[in-house]
Amino acid sequence: MSTPEIEVRVQPRYLPEQSSPLEEAYGFAYTITIANKGDEPAQLISRHWIILDADGHREEVRGLGVVGHQPLLKPGEAFEYTSGSRLRTPTGSMEGTYFFVKEDGERFEVPIPRFMLDATGQTGGRVLH
Repeated sequence: MSTPEIEVRVQPRYLPEQSSPLEEAYGFAYTITIANKGDEPAQLISRHWIILDADGHREEVRGLGVVGHQPLLKPGEAFEYTSGSRLRTPTGSMEGTYFFVKEDGERFEVPIPRFMLDATGQTGGRVLH
């Protein structure tokens, strides 16, 4: 058996309507697409996020699945979801790991590449389709 090939794409965006700079609260959304580019099914079981703001404040988030789902991705399938985060500064970053399991029970990790959260207009607002 080969190792599943999981591709992770992220598109973050600033949410001015959910932010209050005077109260040091900046809201962000991010749309993530997880695609199985390999030749065997894999199920996303859990996630681990590391969230950093511009002041160096670090928050770690762990949990089962994503947005209430533990999707089973067959070869060629993708799962897309949108979630959010709040920072105390107008910029920061997120990165992490998804934990998957193959049909034979073998577990493996997929890194979530670091992406920037930026309320200053540098990240754009496009969403992946």
